[in-house]
Amino acid sequence: MFVDRAKITIKSGKGGNGAVTFRREPFVPEGGPDGGDGGKGGDVVFTADENLRTLMDFRYKRKYEAESGQNGMKKKRFGKNGEDLVIKVPVGTMVIDEASGKIMADMTEHGQSFVAAKGGRGGRGNARFATPTRQAPNFAEAGGFAKERQVILEMKLIADVGLVGFPNVGKSSLLSVATSARPKIANYHFTTIDPNLGVVSIYDNSFVMADIAGIIEGAHEGAGLGHYFLKHIERTKVLIHIVDVSGSEGRDPKEDFDKINSELEQYSRKLMKKPQIVAANKIDILGCTDPEDLEICDEYIEFKEYAESKGYKVMPMSAASGFGVKEVIEEAYRQLLEVEANPPEEYNELEYFDFAIDDVDEDYRKVFAEYDGENYIITGRQLEKIFNSTNFNDAGSRRYLFKYIENSGVYDELREMGIEEGDTIKLFDMEFEYYDEEYDYDI
Repeated sequence: MFVDRAKITIKSGKGGNGAVTFRREPFVPEGGPDGGDGGKGGDVVFTADENLRTLMDFRYKRKYEAESGQNGMKKKRFGKNGEDLVIKVPVGTMVIDEASGKIMADMTEHGQSFVAAKGGRGGRGNARFATPTRQAPNFAEAGGFAKERQVILEMKLIADVGLVGFPNVGKSSLLSVATSARPKIANYHFTTIDPNLGVVSIYDNSFVMADIAGIIEGAHEGAGLGHYFLKHIERTKVLIHIVDVSGSEGRDPKEDFDKINSELEQYSRKLMKKPQIVAANKIDILGCTDPEDLEICDEYIEFKEYAESKGYKVMPMSAASGFGVKEVIEEAYRQLLEVEANPPEEYNELEYFDFAIDDVDEDYRKVFAEYDGENYIITGRQLEKIFNSTNFNDAGSRRYLFKYIENSGVYDELREMGIEEGDTIKLFDMEFEYYDEEYDYDI
């Protein structure tokens, strides 16, 4: 099954905690602190792999977590860093942050990689906190937090030439005769559900051609799996627009031509900037497979004049008989070389994720207060880290925690909220009573 979209949860590793240990050796009666630092948590890394063709694996496993860092140890031994988690995705996959809807990375080349979630920093051991006036610190630093986020993986085929047109106009037939691909071909709509790729060999060179499933009116709004089909056209460099010039489906070729171009433009304006060759297919049904017959083939001439008046090159073709196929492929190759020699300035409608902003947590040091109708609650990112680092059996460590809370100004906020002496304050999994005096806390 061809799966081109998946939503997963990724989580980096937590940083290891610093150790609180002291030297305990023979003939060293008062050994100093020797707690080592914790290891860094593992990152979550996405890597593009050309050997993958689908996002199928992400349908069965939805959560990915990197290894956490090891805690620090005695004798100033550092904890081991957590291993990075490398997630392989097919080339052509976009990684999107679900919360913001912005693109984190567009994986267009084999081996391309990026860090989607950084692991937490390792906490410092108590040996790091020793000073001339504090020679036996009985506390250490907790490891940094892991980062968790939901991401959307969306795969868009990477092909040089894309085939577009209404269902059953001959796209799969052209792909089958021009390449070694063997797409499913039948005389009913939506024979092609999943995009098919084929390699066209020409002049000792080659290019990749994609058969995009038939587009219908309203596709840009999602009708007939429109978004599922249209997104695979975005990366192509040249389009071959196949039109049933015979009207064998009972439709007007000129109307078909306009409707498809309208759908392309409404889905993404940059699609209309791509070179487009119009292949007037099923010319054999009109009995015009001889070059001399084309000059008196009224239906073809009428359509050709109409499309060319809009600036497009029209070429007669019969994919079923092979008439005109070689000429269409050669023209596509010629235009492809022109595009590659003079790449157009892409019209980008998408917003990209700003990792520089993501790394800056403006509220990291802020302490928040709220009242739940029964208790007053104090929270904060850095406060939580200091809380986790606090040794509540050590007076100096406790004093540092409560001094940090007081200096944050959160008590002024609590007073404005109406807190009174004796009221309960919840600090994560600890409760204490509030008194309007410094360091007079009943824990």
